[in-house]
Amino acid sequence: MQLLLVEITTNVKHHDCMKKTKHQILTLERYLPYRLSILSNRISANIAETYSDKFGLSVTEWRIMAVVGEYPNVSADEVSVKTQIEKSMLSRAITKLLHRSLLEREFGPKDKRRSMLRLTATGLSVYDEVVPISYDYERELLKCFSDAEKDQFSELIDRLYQQAESIS
Repeated sequence: MQLLLVEITTNVKHHDCMKKTKHQILTLERYLPYRLSILSNRISANIAETYSDKFGLSVTEWRIMAVVGEYPNVSADEVSVKTQIEKSMLSRAITKLLHRSLLEREFGPKDKRRSMLRLTATGLSVYDEVVPISYDYERELLKCFSDAEKDQFSELIDRLYQQAESIS
């Protein structure tokens, strides 16, 4: 994807004289990181309406439940790595889920600082309802692509992820 840069010339007043300065303008609406962020926020907000209204879950809380549902007995640190959620925000969301009895925590027998998270029966019931809704939304979202385009899009996302990892 190509980054679009636009050059403009402006007049800047400096000590009573006019000086010409060139600026590069970032066309934000075409800048890939911005576009991905906005798209992610829009998609998350759309699907969050469903589980927020019915289950009172935030995007962060659902993401935690999704990881714990896929990886029972996962640590909070592992959840943080998988979701890329900042640790203090993650900790607050985990506390809410624990208080709502959607998650349970067990501390490691050898290291009490390490805890393992898993869904409670209630949490699993919510998870079992939200997962099909999530897949239905994904199918609806991807209807604009052919099967070949879906495969290609998935491959491109994987490549971008790997590239981002390599340059960070």
